Amino acid sequence: MAFTWTKELETGNLQIDTEHKELIQAINNLLTACSSGKGRAEVENTVNFLAQYTKTHFAHEQVLQQKYHYPDFVNHKKYHEDFIKVVDGISTRLKAQGPTIQLVGEVNMQIGNWLINHIKREDVKVAKHILEQTK
Repeated sequence: MAFTWTKELETGNLQIDTEHKELIQAINNLLTACSSGKGRAEVENTVNFLAQYTKTHFAHEQVLQQKYHYPDFVNHKKYHEDFIKVVDGISTRLKAQGPTIQLVGEVNMQIGNWLINHIKREDVKVAKHILEQTK
């Protein structure tokens, strides 16, 4: 089942929302490939993209958090670091084991669900804080 961008995921920051959409689209592209029997072929592209793009995206978020003195910056940064470890772990396993069905499933569910939940629970708090600071 594809992940759908909803108003609930909007932070109100154009750059962050655009980057979130890119991340969700990468997961959805893998889901589409899986539904047509091409998941194993696509998983390496998806994992490589996520490994690179999450680091870039998280750096952008962290710059904004520091600029606006987000009070929970340390914890938020830790969430990002933990997620990068998950993606890097999947990438390492992909290189060692190849594109297994289990690995494809982990990318779809573990990474996709983490992103959605993180946006809903944490990134919206950051966006609210930034909005309050810029009023």
